[in-house]
Amino acid sequence: MRSFHPCWSCCCLLLFSSLGVQGSPKAPSAAPEQVHLSYPGEPGSMTVTWTTWVPAPSEVQFGLQISGPLPLRAQGTVSPFVDGGILRRKLYIHRVTLRRLLPGVQYVYRCGSTQGWSRRFRFRALKNGPHWSPRLAVFGDLGADNPRALPRLRRDTLQGMYDAVLHVGDFAYNMDEDNARVGDKFMNLIEPVAASLPYMTCPGNHEERYNFSNYKARFSMPGNSEGLWYSWDLGPAHIISFSTEVYFFLHYGRHLVEKQFHWLESDLQKANQNRVARPWIITMGHRPMYCSNADLDDCTWHESKVRKGLLGKFYGLEDLFYKYGVDLQLWAHEHSYERLWPIYNYQVYNGSRETPYTNPRGPVHIITGSAGCEERLTSFTLFPRPWSAVRVKEYGYTRLHILNGTHVHIQQVSDDQDGKIVDDIWVVRPLLGRMMYL
Repeated sequence: MRSFHPCWSCCCLLLFSSLGVQGSPKAPSAAPEQVHLSYPGEPGSMTVTWTTWVPAPSEVQFGLQISGPLPLRAQGTVSPFVDGGILRRKLYIHRVTLRRLLPGVQYVYRCGSTQGWSRRFRFRALKNGPHWSPRLAVFGDLGADNPRALPRLRRDTLQGMYDAVLHVGDFAYNMDEDNARVGDKFMNLIEPVAASLPYMTCPGNHEERYNFSNYKARFSMPGNSEGLWYSWDLGPAHIISFSTEVYFFLHYGRHLVEKQFHWLESDLQKANQNRVARPWIITMGHRPMYCSNADLDDCTWHESKVRKGLLGKFYGLEDLFYKYGVDLQLWAHEHSYERLWPIYNYQVYNGSRETPYTNPRGPVHIITGSAGCEERLTSFTLFPRPWSAVRVKEYGYTRLHILNGTHVHIQQVSDDQDGKIVDDIWVVRPLLGRMMYL
């Protein structure tokens, strides 16, 4: 039998690669995929976001019954997104915000149009006001390959364990890869979680390509900064999401560092004025101020950029967060879990020797970037730093329970140990006299 000429073989391989795994191109479809929720910051509302491959109307049909007709309707917008890769692939991103939802009530919905509908999903509308106890799943650095924590997160979601998800940067590895097909794969992977819970995000370094365009286009966060920085209220907490990446990718504009810093200060001032109603102030940003990992990341340097700012003195966040009494700072980037003692400027400020997290005199830092990605886990230095309380080099994620205005419960789940809780603390702060540390 005559063999193929080598050049012909190469051409065939290239052709099949360009057509996809099945060997033939898929017709562009108006069927929704990559369905996910987010909370737009307005009580009684929820935003549904999805993708199609052709322009189509954007509608969500919803109601209270699992089967049968969905009597309520909401319309929204569709925006084309052109990826920056060589193929310039075009996606259509649909956004519809549902309003006047009953707090704490479960809704059934589907999204799309007469050109194609999604399957039915369920979500529970967030409760209003400060007097309830939100439960959150918190993690960063989750990839399309090796997403170790995702199956357990899906099971937790089915069991109704959470009210929202905080994804602290680094998605898919990377959303722009393979002309954004990796982003498509990742968004479909997280759909069983993200279509059932508000999936709240912040950008990480792996979102950087084309000025964070995949991140900005695919997620729908509150505010008007394309998801780079925003804040929202959840039960007795005020949660602030921001971009550590403005300190590192300065070619996208140094002005972003200053703009974000001034927004953070203004938001923190307002949060302190409202602290009687919402005592907890929680931040989430991708790259930590501190860490004891065995690498050369910014957090291993004494004068880290996030902590001390540009040139070690401009727009540093540690002094700002300390001044306004941020209680809990959530980070990722390091592919491990680390809990610090309450800390400011390398000094430990425990509440007491017996109960270090009861009335701490400095913020508590949690680094939770071990959800799983192709880069595997990050090692620690041989000896822990004096400000490091617990270090876990295992795949997993964090559970955060904001019980009330005085008590927050933090647990680390190990996927390596079949869901075992490998860290478990309460942060306790009395309401009286609780404002800024300074």
